[in-house]
Amino acid sequence: MALLGRTANGLFWMFRYIERAENTARLLDAGQRIALTNLSAEPEEWQSVLVSAGVETAYKAKYDDFEPENIIHFMLCDRDNPSSVRCSFETARTNGRMVRTALSRELWEVVNESWMTIQRRLSSRITASELPTAIDLVKRQAALIRGTFYSTMLRNEIFDFCNLGAFIERADNTARILDVKYWLLLPEHSQVGSALDDFQWRSVLRSVAAHRSYAWEYDGEYRAVNIIDFMMLNRRMPRSLGYCYRVIKDSLDYLDRNYEVHQPCHQIATEMNERLAGLTVRQIIDNGLHEFLEQFIMDNNRLAQEIGWNYRFYPDR
Repeated sequence: MALLGRTANGLFWMFRYIERAENTARLLDAGQRIALTNLSAEPEEWQSVLVSAGVETAYKAKYDDFEPENIIHFMLCDRDNPSSVRCSFETARTNGRMVRTALSRELWEVVNESWMTIQRRLSSRITASELPTAIDLVKRQAALIRGTFYSTMLRNEIFDFCNLGAFIERADNTARILDVKYWLLLPEHSQVGSALDDFQWRSVLRSVAAHRSYAWEYDGEYRAVNIIDFMMLNRRMPRSLGYCYRVIKDSLDYLDRNYEVHQPCHQIATEMNERLAGLTVRQIIDNGLHEFLEQFIMDNNRLAQEIGWNYRFYPDR
């Protein structure tokens, strides 16, 4: 039996916001690590965190500077930022409560407990010195939710809508992180390949939990072209664009068979998956990495909207 559109919507957005909370924490972690190498007084690294998260305009409406502690508060705790970690967990919990009969008892309990834990910790400002501990807490709570999800949920359409939300959000985040490093933090030509450039690329890998796995895959040789390939096209790396779209396509294929209707969103996902599978990293760089990532982010958003329309997330359509 097909899920009601509002139930599918709740599952999809519950997992988008759980993924967003963890991604935001990881972006702050990368920003702090990269900022440690900034020898100038310019705030590009911290500003790039806002750009990557897509909240720079909202931040500038509230603050006149790019003070690290203001950015940390805005990204972690601020209720004026609906994508802050605190708000993301709250939105995820609200969606989870709406669809709790579709969740295993264990999953609902861990979502609710994680929300309470995060609310307590982020109810007041977090200083720069407290940031690593706060980030670790967010990552642990997200991992606890994800582990409970994979170990207790039946592999049915409920599972597929949750997966779609998580991996669409993850693909968006990975593309934004890469674009920020390559476009906003691209060092002067004299610094390309330098210790500073190397450290920044390592920080990008850490922000997607891929520092050690990259070293296994490339024998510890930190080259920008290899890191771009790893984060975009490597289908064994669980935060790469290629891996995300393999999962997205598989989830939509399962829904296709379950609902017995081939929706337009399936074609979009198939085309994006095939595009990623058919490209090399050199082709992407030669044709413009920034342009590719910009188009990818727009296409990924279009797919998310199409899924909502096709599966009646929005009753007025």
